[in-house]
Amino acid sequence: MWIVAVGWAYVVILMAATETSVIAGIMTFFGYCVLPLSILFYIAGAGKRRQRRADASAYSTARPGTRPDGADASVPLTSPGFFLPSSDNSHSSHCGSADSGSGGDCGGDGGGGGGGD
Repeated sequence: MWIVAVGWAYVVILMAATETSVIAGIMTFFGYCVLPLSILFYIAGAGKRRQRRADASAYSTARPGTRPDGADASVPLTSPGFFLPSSDNSHSSHCGSADSGSGGDCGGDGGGGGGGD
């Protein structure tokens, strides 16, 4: 649907460029492009809004401690990654010591963070 909208916007921009005045071009652009496409996208997004509303009501009526997908809410949604420290601290025990040297893996990848505590 996006490719059709972009194509239509291109055609309307060319139509607006051929108008006799700037005001007529702006009115052509809004009348033939902005208004119809906003209505089209509003109608096309109705299903997503309905699903979001149903998910929100399911979340509010669910028992405490569960997410809408039924999973346990005490388990975090994120996993250890670039910005989150891992629960396995086996590599950080030697990073702060004097024998870590410059050849170890204590420095990270240069993206900030990394290293020991």
